Amino acid sequence: MRRSRQEFRRSVKRRWFPNFFWLTLCGFMALLFILFISRHRVRPTSRSLLSKRSYMQDKTLESLNATDEMVNPNSITRKLNDQIQLAKAFVVIAKENNNLQFAWELSAQIRNSQILLSNNALTRSPLKLRESNTAIKDMALLLFQAQQYHYDSATMIMRLKARIQDLEEQTSLVTERSSKYGQIAAEEVPKSLFCLGVGLTTEWFKQSKLQQKVTENMQKDAKLKDNNLYHFCVFSDNILATSVVVNSTSFNSKNPDRIVFHLVTDEVNYAAMNAWFTMNDFHGVTVNVQKFEDFTWLNASYVPVLKQLQDSDTKSYYFSGSNDGGKTPIKFRNPKYLSMLNHIRFYIPEVFPDLKKVVFLDDDVVVQKDLSGLFTVDLNGNVNGAVETCMETFHRYHKYLNYSHPLIRSHFDPDACGWAFGMNVFDLVEWRKRNVTGIYHYWQEKNIDRTLWKLGTLPPGLLTFYGLTEPLDPTWHVLGLGYTNVDSQLIKNGAVLHFNGNSKPWLKIGMEKYKPLWEKFVDYTHPMLEQCNFR
Repeated sequence: MRRSRQEFRRSVKRRWFPNFFWLTLCGFMALLFILFISRHRVRPTSRSLLSKRSYMQDKTLESLNATDEMVNPNSITRKLNDQIQLAKAFVVIAKENNNLQFAWELSAQIRNSQILLSNNALTRSPLKLRESNTAIKDMALLLFQAQQYHYDSATMIMRLKARIQDLEEQTSLVTERSSKYGQIAAEEVPKSLFCLGVGLTTEWFKQSKLQQKVTENMQKDAKLKDNNLYHFCVFSDNILATSVVVNSTSFNSKNPDRIVFHLVTDEVNYAAMNAWFTMNDFHGVTVNVQKFEDFTWLNASYVPVLKQLQDSDTKSYYFSGSNDGGKTPIKFRNPKYLSMLNHIRFYIPEVFPDLKKVVFLDDDVVVQKDLSGLFTVDLNGNVNGAVETCMETFHRYHKYLNYSHPLIRSHFDPDACGWAFGMNVFDLVEWRKRNVTGIYHYWQEKNIDRTLWKLGTLPPGLLTFYGLTEPLDPTWHVLGLGYTNVDSQLIKNGAVLHFNGNSKPWLKIGMEKYKPLWEKFVDYTHPMLEQCNFR
């Protein structure tokens, strides 16, 4: 039979059902694969979270030194511990109520429970109810009895608060007394120092050659006015402390023969000071001693502080301390602030009219490096070179001055950086040019009623040299050796170590670990020191 042409052929009917089946089956398999993959990924994450949570719990228990048994809400050990803590509180209250018998019973039961816990800890096994049942019941009975005595939580809290308040008052009283007695100890003159002063004064008047030697040195010594030399000044009535300053400075100097020390003391100690520095040699250093009573310009008409110190109310304030109800801290009532030796530092140009630059040192410092570099420091037109102390906020101006007073508030930045007296470079040419002493007089007269600051030298110094102070490298002057712990590296690098604070190295209350830094410049074999039982 003959085939017809292709275009006249009948189209074949396609079978669509097998295709649909296979497509559906492939899709279903793909979905199963995706679900399997997802489930496989989620499980590790869940395990990770659980593992992490378990790890954190383990770390927390370890940090608290606790076990699973102790944090279990159904734990017998935990129940017993809770009873013990509550019983301890009731013991305190029972004793305060003078119920000593009940307090003894509670204490005895606490010991029994603690022994039970201790024995259980040795076996490292959970505490069973049968072995602790008696202890828990006995303690529960005592705690119930405590409630019958009205030792409930409210009463306990009130009594504990009262106890805490009482302890705080006692602490405050002890702190106040400690401060007071510490201040008194700091103000005392040790017997050995008093003995030294008396002995040296006797030698001064006994040996006329000492006086003659001093007179000859003053007449022929041109070094006292030579501005090419290194001039230091110390204002003090402490012979031994001043000796350490001079001795340590000369010992560490590269050129001690170029050093001139100008010492100013009072009339009481003038003879002793002269005798000591005439009898002893300090590596060729030139030493000149004066007494401030010889300064004719130092009178009440010129010096506001002298006029204030003659006031009866001022003397009463600082000696009796009874006119303000004891509100002013005892450290501000120290009678040493009434001494002109504490204020003479503001009159250095008048004390040394021929000098252009001088380094001021307190008598409670020790020098451990050459200080000649201070005389070449550029003060950039300022009067005072000093180490700043504003590393901490409490050493800024608002710490020392009364900023509630409008005069202080309008003239000085409360966050201005404080600085330290004790090692200062003074440019006396700039001092005279800027009339710095006149600035000091102005602020002293404004503070006649003590409303700007309490008596002292640092607050008026901050006012007087405000805007006139050049910061020095901190290694020149290290503070705090008389009241706090100082970093050993700072001490090692420091040029001048300052024992500021009450714990002076020549006192019994001095800080023992820092005393050797000062004592190595004291010759305890000196006949005068041996005679006065130093050490």
